[in-house]
Amino acid sequence: MMIRKAKITEAKDIKRIIDIHSEKKIILPRSLDEIYINIRDFTVCIVDEQVVGICALAIFTEEYAEIRTLAVLDKYRKMKIGEFLVKSCMAEAHEYDIKNLFALTYIPEYFKKLQFISVPKDNLPHKIWRDCVSCEHFYHCNEEAMIYHL
Repeated sequence: MMIRKAKITEAKDIKRIIDIHSEKKIILPRSLDEIYINIRDFTVCIVDEQVVGICALAIFTEEYAEIRTLAVLDKYRKMKIGEFLVKSCMAEAHEYDIKNLFALTYIPEYFKKLQFISVPKDNLPHKIWRDCVSCEHFYHCNEEAMIYHL
């Protein structure tokens, strides 16, 4: 198992994993164009030369970055790959001297295990809503806001 930054040639593999999980309503869908544009945000887990897990770190300001698009193929769920991916993104955020990580998630219990705490969405800066405005769930979002102080 290897955790590393994604390569541009892995964009379609990332899209495949996103599609599987967005159909289950676990994460939001992303277009292939969006993945290509944001490929530098993605960290991947490789097992047997295959992308089996993904996570992205989206930087907003020196105060805030988001852990987003965390997904692991079902076959690999019990290997703590999600935890390794999040911790890799945490280390990257620390290198940038970012003070807080947040996640908007449908699975808050998972992030609580990683020491994130629940916060009201209104506690997050308005800048983070730039992606939310175009989301189909914007007016009836049931994601929970979680934060981790670095």
